[in-house]
Amino acid sequence: MTAIQTDNLTKRYGDVAAVDGLDLSVEDGEVFGFLGPNGAGKSTTIDMLLDYVRPTEGTASVLGMDVHEESAALRDRIGVLPEGIALYDRLTGRRHLEFAIDWADADDDPAAVLDRVGLDEHDGTRSVGDYSKGMQQRLALGMALVGEPDLLILDEPSSGLDPHGIRRMRELVREEARNGTTVFFSSHVLGQVEAVCDRVGILSGGRLVAVDTVDGLRKTVGAGSELRLRVSGDVDPDLAGLAAVEGVDSVWSADGVLRVACSDPRAKARVVTRLTNAGIDVLDVDSEEASLEDVFAAYTTDAEGLEAEADEPATVEEVVP
Repeated sequence: MTAIQTDNLTKRYGDVAAVDGLDLSVEDGEVFGFLGPNGAGKSTTIDMLLDYVRPTEGTASVLGMDVHEESAALRDRIGVLPEGIALYDRLTGRRHLEFAIDWADADDDPAAVLDRVGLDEHDGTRSVGDYSKGMQQRLALGMALVGEPDLLILDEPSSGLDPHGIRRMRELVREEARNGTTVFFSSHVLGQVEAVCDRVGILSGGRLVAVDTVDGLRKTVGAGSELRLRVSGDVDPDLAGLAAVEGVDSVWSADGVLRVACSDPRAKARVVTRLTNAGIDVLDVDSEEASLEDVFAAYTTDAEGLEAEADEPATVEEVVP
């Protein structure tokens, strides 16, 4: 089943398109990263999926239901961690969870939920106004997990978390996915998306410019990985035949180190095998993957360039044949 489906989903505010013709499909049970800079339209998209904002054009369905016609039924099956959630300062953490459990008509144990997100019983008895931002974010995540939702929508979930909290958040996302929950993970923090997501959609200027796995996105923009091999003696890459290895883009040598640019991760093993079979001793191997930041920059720069070209008025030479 498709957990989220949008067709030409558009939201305009006057002449500004916050979301522009979004066609998106998120499969049941996957962790989908929704990536984009601040102001790209991520939160507006989430608001339309939750029927907080009505689209100017297009349609959206979640868990097989129309987000507008069946919004009340949908909210019973969705756990939401909104960006910048406002909690009640005077209420304790445990009381927040008790309300969330009542609203979801669930039977979760508040103490167990606190423990799951890294808060203890004492934290549960404290007023939320005394919490740090990270503790508030942990509590809000716990509230989203109440009732075993079929879909988790997390908008900037790592906001305010320290490294330990970020690691726990990642573990929780993976746990939910293993239990069959679909996770829609919206963020501008590239490392968080890369660490937990099965596929990634990149939003730029309200438009979806790419959808694929992180490795697939790397291959599409030619941002693969570099294999660095320290070998004994001088090795001529041409004589070793490394450039002919499938998945190798380029090879060069300097100071006893072979640098091999690979578009296919499987090419690394082929390169090492080729050298070993040629009787060349490989003393050390190091590898560096192109980061999601590199991929993101390639896609968003291209998108901005295309948008600028579309907005630029044509010259006389372009109009007159």
